Amino acid sequence: MMLAEDAAGSAFELRREKILLVDDAPENLRILSECLRDKYTIMFAKNGPDALRLALRQPPPDLILLDVIMPGMDGYEVCRRLRDDTQTRDIPIMFITAQNEETDEAKGLSLGAQDYITKPFRSSLVRNRVANQLKYKRYRDHLNDMVHERTRQLALTQEATIHAMASLAEWRDTETGAHIKRTQNYVKALAVYIAQMPIYREELDADAISWLYLSAPLHDVGKVAIADTVLHKPGPLTDEEYEAMKEHTTHGRAVLASADKFLGENSFLRIASDIAYCHHERWDGKGYPRGLAGKDIPLSARLMSVADVYDALRSKRVYKPAMPHETAVRIIVDGRSTQFDPDVVDAFVALQEQFRSIADKYSDV
Repeated sequence: MMLAEDAAGSAFELRREKILLVDDAPENLRILSECLRDKYTIMFAKNGPDALRLALRQPPPDLILLDVIMPGMDGYEVCRRLRDDTQTRDIPIMFITAQNEETDEAKGLSLGAQDYITKPFRSSLVRNRVANQLKYKRYRDHLNDMVHERTRQLALTQEATIHAMASLAEWRDTETGAHIKRTQNYVKALAVYIAQMPIYREELDADAISWLYLSAPLHDVGKVAIADTVLHKPGPLTDEEYEAMKEHTTHGRAVLASADKFLGENSFLRIASDIAYCHHERWDGKGYPRGLAGKDIPLSARLMSVADVYDALRSKRVYKPAMPHETAVRIIVDGRSTQFDPDVVDAFVALQEQFRSIADKYSDV
């Protein structure tokens, strides 16, 4: 059976690992190169700026041997800058220092250096320490690859779960046609726009926007529990039927909660549950099912509310014709601060041509 460490090492046998040597003394570069060049590809830099430039080359060096005492930019500063850059922060660094130099080993380690080697160099010691650092890097990279693959598989599972649940609602309510695809793209457009506002920037990071996009198709999943006589009625609903239809919000929450309880408090279905339950709430508190008002309504549901109503206005039904884009925009604007979050309406107005394009791209026809 191949150990994880062996598997990690075998992948790197296909290429020579690259080492960047950084020292202002040519003699030191020569000695280190002679120690290492039989097994590794060697790069040279005589100062800090050159080291930073070479570290950004693709593929990046697998290890950097960095002199501490250099004119201009010293090794500590080079190390700090390498660690501050997302492209170079994971490259292991070994500091080079003379035995008689006053260096702050604790400072170097706190900046992220992995080890020190001292001058005058002992070839066997240099080779062994370099080999140990590269062995550790291979093992660490292998673990990171495993984590990334598991994360990718988990994301695919989550997307498949959402897609399957959304399909249930779509099969029951076939009249909506491309409604799910349109509203999904409307919600994403709104979220990306208002994420630029400081008050929403933290709440709407890239991950949150991604989950909003994936969760939006579940906004009507509760319709799986609505009777066919109501869901497929070819005309306006009676008051009693409308009350029954309104129950799709609580049914949707129940459907998602039954899955959510197995996944923990912060599962990916939490956003979907908020959308399904609250997308018919109103900014003025006159919506359903709870009569929430203002920012008590989850942001995800406030975004979906505008997307859902715009699409309903633009879509043809057996009991009504499709409205022109301009009419739908006017109705949404008229609902600012009553039915809809004013910030979301302002974003909608700015994006109205994008909404028109999405409606045309995913039209029922």
